[in-house]
Amino acid sequence: MQPVLQTSLTTLPLIARGKVRDNYAVGADRLLMVASDRLSAFDVVMGEPIPGKGELLTQMALFWFAQLAHIVPNHLTGDDPASVVAPDEEAQVRGRSMLVKRLTPLPVEAVVRGYLAGSGWKEYSRSGTVCGVPLPPGLQQASRLPEPIFTPATKAAAGEHDENISFETLCTMIGADRATEVRDVALSLYSAAAQRALAKGLIIADTKFEFGLDQNGTLTLMDEVLTPDSSRYWPVEGYAEGGNPPSFDKQFVRDWLEQARVDGRLWNKRAPAPALPREVVEKTAAKYREAYARLTA
Repeated sequence: MQPVLQTSLTTLPLIARGKVRDNYAVGADRLLMVASDRLSAFDVVMGEPIPGKGELLTQMALFWFAQLAHIVPNHLTGDDPASVVAPDEEAQVRGRSMLVKRLTPLPVEAVVRGYLAGSGWKEYSRSGTVCGVPLPPGLQQASRLPEPIFTPATKAAAGEHDENISFETLCTMIGADRATEVRDVALSLYSAAAQRALAKGLIIADTKFEFGLDQNGTLTLMDEVLTPDSSRYWPVEGYAEGGNPPSFDKQFVRDWLEQARVDGRLWNKRAPAPALPREVVEKTAAKYREAYARLTA
């Protein structure tokens, strides 16, 4: 299957081309979200696509939207994405698209962490906190937290890095009542998903959700949900405290990039990214496929 680095629909106006998704307007009240095979790491889009990634992301998101619909409404319309494009454009959207309601997005990444990993582990090692949230002493890398924590972040513009913020800052941005609702819903979503994934032999170490408001002001889950792009998945059989467990997400790419060199120096995590070797692309694609297969088996 030919990888899709970028779509080129002519029957719909392009609204935005994000790190992974190309969004098109469908009238005034709907959007067509097409997941490409692009991959971003450290907020930089790689030059090499991951074959099949967009389809896997979409199918996994649809799976989780269905599983979590009892907790919060989501942005899906239920309509066929192929119904809004020309016949000769259906191949670009089939299997990798969602036709969704147009919402007013909240300017926040609703991050939930259940385990100590990534930047959270680095901060805890220095200060005993994660995004300013105090944690008990003596935790190790990959330790399960006493309870999941909510650590919001601002949504950065393209090419910029998301910035962690306190819950108090979030309250000033969107109001205390809405911030509390976002926090409580995000924690409920994570807990329900983590329990289901664990039954399939997968640990969701952390994840991020995005929310918007519909025309009635109802909080609505949007964008992607619990995909390997937005979540850290670990296999139960490879999990152990004290190190970085093997993962089914793009952490494999991040680890390679951490040691990648450009002109003899370690990459500075700014565009352009170093070219991904074929073996990194293939192994990443295989990890995405295995995560989806295990989760939906």
